[in-house]
Amino acid sequence: MVDAPDGLHTLLRQERDLYRNLLELGASEQIEPFIREALVLITSAARAQRGYLELTDDRDGPEASFWAVHGCTPDEVTGFRAGISQSVIAAALASRTTVESNSALLDPRFHDRGSVQRHRIQAVLCVPILGAGHHGVMYLQGRHEPGPFTDDDRRRSEMFARHVAAFAERLLLRHRYVQRADPTAPFRSQLKAEELVGSSSAVARVLREAAIAAPVDAGVLITGPTGTGKSLLARVLHRSGRRSRGPFVELNCAALPEALLESELFGAVAGAHSTATRRIEGKVAAAEHGVLFLDEVGELAPAAQAKLLHLLQNREYFPLGGASPVKADLRVIAATNVDLQAAVAQRTFREDLLYRLRVLTIRMPSLSERTGDIPELARHACAAVCESYGFSSLTISPATIYAIQTAEWPGNVRQLGHAIEAAAIRAQSEAATHIEPRHVFPERPTEPASQILSYQEATRQFQARMIRQALDEAGWNISEAARRLDIGRSYLHRLMASFGVTRPDE
Repeated sequence: MVDAPDGLHTLLRQERDLYRNLLELGASEQIEPFIREALVLITSAARAQRGYLELTDDRDGPEASFWAVHGCTPDEVTGFRAGISQSVIAAALASRTTVESNSALLDPRFHDRGSVQRHRIQAVLCVPILGAGHHGVMYLQGRHEPGPFTDDDRRRSEMFARHVAAFAERLLLRHRYVQRADPTAPFRSQLKAEELVGSSSAVARVLREAAIAAPVDAGVLITGPTGTGKSLLARVLHRSGRRSRGPFVELNCAALPEALLESELFGAVAGAHSTATRRIEGKVAAAEHGVLFLDEVGELAPAAQAKLLHLLQNREYFPLGGASPVKADLRVIAATNVDLQAAVAQRTFREDLLYRLRVLTIRMPSLSERTGDIPELARHACAAVCESYGFSSLTISPATIYAIQTAEWPGNVRQLGHAIEAAAIRAQSEAATHIEPRHVFPERPTEPASQILSYQEATRQFQARMIRQALDEAGWNISEAARRLDIGRSYLHRLMASFGVTRPDE
């Protein structure tokens, strides 16, 4: 009995530290790291072997669910989620009370459930998380010490769940706002795609498809015009996939003469050709356990196409001049700016190889399909140039933003980036603090002051151009164009009359 006060003091100190840490977590701005760190805290406090925390925003339905697992290696996460006793979770949510069991395997409420039997689940503690606009569970399984979860574990977990519910409401509301303002947000949380700049619906589509493709080793064919960022997307897939710790090896199939392409790709044994004085390691070998990215894959010669098909089908290859196959463990991602289906019809590209390469297809949009991203792309490029060259910080003037948004960029993102780089160099040479239109378009004659548009006229021209673009994209369906512009149909009619916007054939 003498030690009781010390034991009580220790318990109070542990609870105080637990809630202090939780309060610090409450300052988080994103829901995912909050639930991850909160789960670490309660799992450790309850001395549980494994934990699972899930929250669902009732306003957006099951798709707006966030979860975290603690106590598993990355390879064990899927198996643990599948093995969690859904019957225990369902009971906690249905009763809106804590469900606990000394041994789910022996508990008559749960012992006949398949997941309990398969995974031999013993001690569990499941606390519902109930908020004004969300619900969830905190599930703890197994203990590092013998015996069931204690009354203190239960009381502490229930109080913890109430705090989590209060903090989660704010974070979920913020997540909904960010998600609606930026349609790429839910996919960026699943990918390492910081350098793929933009928040347009076109970029959201790319990231949604990338989030599907990244976790698996299926072949991906990236299509789209030159300069749209196909190699950048390939790197996103690599960094976000299970081979992220392996190498990323890139080969531009159009940059090498046909005579060297095959040995560059598959390597060559000594004496295979005049320049092979020793064994040459090819790109396939260099990409072992990682990703091989074949840019401009449509330029592959027929002989190289046949060898690439053999690699994809059999996961082995023959170096040039070699008689024995070499096993390969890699993922192949390819890109092209030409129509490979047309190349198949013209018999310049193998149809069976095309099917192997494009298990999944992601098309990168042209810059004209995502003009709303141009300001963000330009500012990102400007910041990167300043950092790379050690320039003082430069900003892009509003007039320049307008000028680049209304310009033609046939070279897409690459051309825009190069133009901003050159503009930054010109601005720095003048000791300017802003990039002006003359820095981006030095070939344009400077207009007399009398010809410079007023703010009102520039705004009218921009609005008229945006309305025409929306109408063209909607096939001049007024209702659809109004929906895309997020304005009323009658208001769109008034704007068209005001700006003199008429159908081309009228």
